Amino acid sequence: MTEWSTPHLKAILIGNSGVGKSSFMTRFVDHRFTNLYRATVGVDFLTKEITIDKRSVILQLFLHQIWDTAGTERFHSLGTALYRGAHCCLLVFDVTSSISFDALEVWKKEFLVQACPSDPSGFPFIVLGNKIDLDYREVSTKQAQQWCSEIGAEYFECSAKEDIGVDSTFHSAARAALQYLKIHHVENGEAIQMIQKQQEKKPNKKCSC
Repeated sequence: MTEWSTPHLKAILIGNSGVGKSSFMTRFVDHRFTNLYRATVGVDFLTKEITIDKRSVILQLFLHQIWDTAGTERFHSLGTALYRGAHCCLLVFDVTSSISFDALEVWKKEFLVQACPSDPSGFPFIVLGNKIDLDYREVSTKQAQQWCSEIGAEYFECSAKEDIGVDSTFHSAARAALQYLKIHHVENGEAIQMIQKQQEKKPNKKCSC
């Protein structure tokens, strides 16, 4: 059986501004949270080695966002190069904002256009409802689960602030990304390459006669 070096899995986080994408990444990688809101303009990148099904993987997290003149989020030309070779995409919304939830359909479609995966229908999406620590919400669990069922995505409700569901979400994303990589051996372009180890040659059996 062929052995592989530690795989590098590329995951992209997208969604409206203010839903907590950067906070979620920071909580997972650095185990910290800050109440200071910092709008992401450009690219945030964090990486962490984790174990998935007794196998070590490097999970690389990318967050790219830019604003147009109207102050709304949009994809930029940089997105095409950044998203190519992604193995998983996390769609993030704020459970207290129905606007951020309704925008996920657009974010998903735009991602598929920019990333251009070889198998769009089989590409893994993880949907994340953040800020469940707050006392009110505009998006019910049932509503989010129904939409995720329609698009074939896993759904997680989390709180970056209270560290609820953070690890389980990223581990599921990594597991889905690893499975996608195994199936497609990703069309790498700008993606991180997996280097195949050479198999040990078995000694040939010689006849003793």
